[in-house]
Amino acid sequence: MVWVGERTRQLDDAHVEFQRGIANPLGIKVSDKMVPSEMVKLIEILNPQNKPGRITVIVRMGAENMRVKLPHLIRAVRGAGQIVTWVSDPMHGNTIMAPSGLKTHSFDAIRAELRAFFYVHDQEGSFPGGVHLEMTGQNVTECVGGSRTITYNDLSSRYHTHCDPRLNASQSLELAFIIA
Repeated sequence: MVWVGERTRQLDDAHVEFQRGIANPLGIKVSDKMVPSEMVKLIEILNPQNKPGRITVIVRMGAENMRVKLPHLIRAVRGAGQIVTWVSDPMHGNTIMAPSGLKTHSFDAIRAELRAFFYVHDQEGSFPGGVHLEMTGQNVTECVGGSRTITYNDLSSRYHTHCDPRLNASQSLELAFIIA
């Protein structure tokens, strides 16, 4: 999926203009810095016919910001009559550096952000449309926490990612049960 992100979503930017001409569905990555009126305008630019399925809003802002900021975004989009799919990306808003210097994610922070995402949608009478997770079926040690309690000291034992840290099979299943 092609998307506009935090650094490429300026309304008069070439990136937005380019995406306006793409027929495929588009994503808009949203952090706590997104202003509701700017989001409405961006959606209007990228989906002037308000075609269902065209825009996926990918929210990544941490649990506390989610509870404070997301309701305003949902209300603004709803107030404008815009049709979007809301997706949570709880991993990228929760990247931390371990003392060893390895990039990781906290399972507890991911879980908290997911809970906040579903809670806000429930409170707003909106519908959460999906979740984006980085995961693998391998027994890696790239994210700290979870029921098997991976610690910072465990990270280097099976840290295999070449890009972003992934949840291992156990952590992925644990989140799936929480979401269900």
